[in-house]
Amino acid sequence: MSPIDHFSHGLLTPVLAYIMSSVGSMLGLLLTSRARLIGGRESKWWLVGAAFAIGGTGIWTMHFIAMLGFSVDGLAIRYDVPLTAASALLAVVVVGMGLFLAAHGGERLGFLISGGVLTGLGVAGMHYLGMAAMNMSAHVDYDPVVVSLSVLIAVAAATVALWFTLRVSGALRIGGAALVMGVAVSGMHYTGMYSMSVSSHLEMAAVPGARAIDFLLPLIVGISVITVGLLLTVILSPSEKELRSEAEYRERLRGRDEGAPEVDLFGTPRG
Repeated sequence: MSPIDHFSHGLLTPVLAYIMSSVGSMLGLLLTSRARLIGGRESKWWLVGAAFAIGGTGIWTMHFIAMLGFSVDGLAIRYDVPLTAASALLAVVVVGMGLFLAAHGGERLGFLISGGVLTGLGVAGMHYLGMAAMNMSAHVDYDPVVVSLSVLIAVAAATVALWFTLRVSGALRIGGAALVMGVAVSGMHYTGMYSMSVSSHLEMAAVPGARAIDFLLPLIVGISVITVGLLLTVILSPSEKELRSEAEYRERLRGRDEGAPEVDLFGTPRG
């Protein structure tokens, strides 16, 4: 067995990974909160943005930053670019499916659990697909018990996250929920990584793929563009207080219209 180090850069990578996970989760919760208040067809675009925030920034970016701290003594690690990109796409898609399923079901528990299981399995799949994207001159094994535990954590974390998207509003509650989601996502990642064992080959061969550092610049640029764009969308849109006031005003108008007598073209009551 080759010695594995999950923290080759000390606390830098786990702390940065947790911060990114919490930031992505907080932004996603802000977007889902707006989706609930706005409702209708327009809400789906807010949910799409939330899928990118939670799945892209909160989950996949956290995973990749944490992977920057992973090393195996004496081995060069390279990353398969198509598989790495596929893992990012998978994270966004499964989170989006879970969000839409939970939003469609509203208060119904079955939809929430189904969305949590679907999203959790997808997030676990994203994690192990990202790990499979690592190329090294070694044989990799996984402990099935620890893998199963990481999948259960992913499903539980996804279900709680979807519950937050349906319930949580207000800056303090969203911030607190995001911190909890960050712990859950980070816990799932490092539990999955703990399941890995590596046995280096006797004869070292050239390893194909890109270095982890090669992803860093596009990763930073991509995250910055998406995050700033979503933040501007939230900042420039009406606030929660304004949206609630507008919704209450519409309800009063609807009630007034329903109680008003029917009139003719000249405003004269009929009957």
